[in-house]
Amino acid sequence: MAHLADFNIQNKYQATVKKTERLTPVNTEEIREILLEINQPGFECQVDQSFGVLVNASSNFGNTSHHRLYSVADLPTTKKGKPQITLLVKRCYYVDEFNGEQYKGVASNYLCDRRVGDDITITGPFDLPFAVPEDKNSNLILIGMGTGIAPFRAFVKHIYNNVKDWKGKIRLFYGARSGLELLYLNNKNGDLTNYYDESTFEAFHALSPRPHWSDPIPLDTAIEERAAEIIELLSHSSTHIYVAGYDKVMDMLDKAFSNILGSKEKWETRKMELIAGKKWAEIIY
Repeated sequence: MAHLADFNIQNKYQATVKKTERLTPVNTEEIREILLEINQPGFECQVDQSFGVLVNASSNFGNTSHHRLYSVADLPTTKKGKPQITLLVKRCYYVDEFNGEQYKGVASNYLCDRRVGDDITITGPFDLPFAVPEDKNSNLILIGMGTGIAPFRAFVKHIYNNVKDWKGKIRLFYGARSGLELLYLNNKNGDLTNYYDESTFEAFHALSPRPHWSDPIPLDTAIEERAAEIIELLSHSSTHIYVAGYDKVMDMLDKAFSNILGSKEKWETRKMELIAGKKWAEIIY
């Protein structure tokens, strides 16, 4: 997996915040959708790409800038000749394991604090490991946690708005702490529900049994409940699996797919086939 230091940040662009909206209620973790307009020519970003945000920030390690990548969270557009891109960002904090102090995440807090009209520096674009298969009969199993819904939202909208005539099945599994944090699949911001009428699309979600506690989100249970269909999809060589979310999601998924296929060994073999065929891709953070 590439590290942030491996990305070329020589190409820098100035972008202006055109819209910033909190998608989650005030009594939950803050997740914002931010629309950026790029002020310089030459920047083009597609749904299968990400871009960086560069923040001037000093640290104990002598760094003078902070670089973080964000997936495109909606279909890129152009307004009056200027590209516009959307990102999802969760205001993050972390606890120092040595002194127990809580610190603000540099990029996330910087972005969540921006207001309409503010300028930020972006880099890129950079390719994501996700790509729309050329074969429209391909099946897609999309698995996201938290802001990991961002690339899949853009992905699904692109397929049904731009690719058209998609024949393969698309199954989206999404985990969130509560229904209020179920981004793009709830009553307030549910634009992914627009595709429920598509015969090839279905979405399933998993919510924490106690959203105010640190209980794990049972995404594995949601997947195992669809065991029969998962087995059928995995029997086809045209099936792709794309994963985006927290690092702990991988153990959960390995357990779920092992249970579905009957053993850890069977899943490891099938997963190796997917990887070898370039039909498995993941973004883990």
